[in-house]
Amino acid sequence: MALANAFYNTFVKRNSVFVSSIFAGAFAFNVGFDVAVTSFWDRWNQGKQWKDIRSRYIQEGSDA
Repeated sequence: MALANAFYNTFVKRNSVFVSSIFAGAFAFNVGFDVAVTSFWDRWNQGKQWKDIRSRYIQEGSDA
C-alpha cells in the first residue's frame, strides 16, 4: 500500500505532473523502440542495404 501511495503522491496527485510523465514516458518508449527496431532491421538485412554494398558501385574520390 505504501508503494501505491508513493506513486499517487508523486505522479497522479497533480494533473500537470501526470500528463508530463505520460509524455516523457511515451517519448522515451518511442526512442527506445526506434533504436531496437532499427538495430534488428540492420542485423536482419546485413549485406543487402545500400550502406553495405555502396563500395561495389561507387568509387571514392572520382567525379561523376
